[in-house]
Amino acid sequence: MADGPLEIVPLTARIGAEIHGVDLTRPTHRQLEEIADALAAHQVIFFRDQHLDHDSHKAFGRAFGELAIHPGVPGLADQPEIVAIHADADSKGVAGENWHSDLTCNAEPPMGSILYIHTTPPVGGDTLFASMYAAYDALSPKMKAYLEGLTAVHDGDHVYRPLFPDLDKRYPCNTHPVVRTHPVTGRKGLFVNASYTTRIVDVSKEESDAVLGYLYAHCANPNFHVRFQWRPHSVAFWDNRCTQHLAVWDYFPATRSGFRVTVVGDKPF
Repeated sequence: MADGPLEIVPLTARIGAEIHGVDLTRPTHRQLEEIADALAAHQVIFFRDQHLDHDSHKAFGRAFGELAIHPGVPGLADQPEIVAIHADADSKGVAGENWHSDLTCNAEPPMGSILYIHTTPPVGGDTLFASMYAAYDALSPKMKAYLEGLTAVHDGDHVYRPLFPDLDKRYPCNTHPVVRTHPVTGRKGLFVNASYTTRIVDVSKEESDAVLGYLYAHCANPNFHVRFQWRPHSVAFWDNRCTQHLAVWDYFPATRSGFRVTVVGDKPF
């Protein structure tokens, strides 16, 4: 494929864009730079008609940083950087059914994740993404002032212990700012999520529960969202530092299957 400029089509005014004109198995240096710029601008970007094997999937991820090993979910036996994302008629649940940012329990949460779905159900199976920039910007000045400087605990134990009760393993637990400044764009966004965040530090449990409950409900506002309808051989690449996402499991007993790699991030500030 020629090294021409990419076609970048925004999907909403606040978040999400679809990118055309690139083969992710052999992107050029210029195209990778454009993809990085598009990710910074749109927070989550989507690609159609891609055919990634494990090597090309990892190579594309490594163009943006080192690949992470998931501390809670095992990767493939021979390729631990790759996590299978699969649901079918035998599934009792699916990954990511609740709003979350990936692995915010880590001391350095991921920069982003790249999900390749090769098999889709006849209908359903969308993923929703929420802009934490938009959620923060919509807060009142007084709420912004209250949240400034607060930190919150993000714990992986209650997420992964029920899935793997027999493993004698300690899962990450770390404290991060409630309002995070993006290291690339400099924009502020909310950095708490209902899956990992357990409490705000230095306030009462009642106050923490009330504030977090308000923020979770606020982030669920559809005005901050984009909804991606998967087709076979589609790719989503999201910036974990300024988005949350939710996988809709509305296709049982049909099959939805693919693979994900995760790019290492940095300590939130």
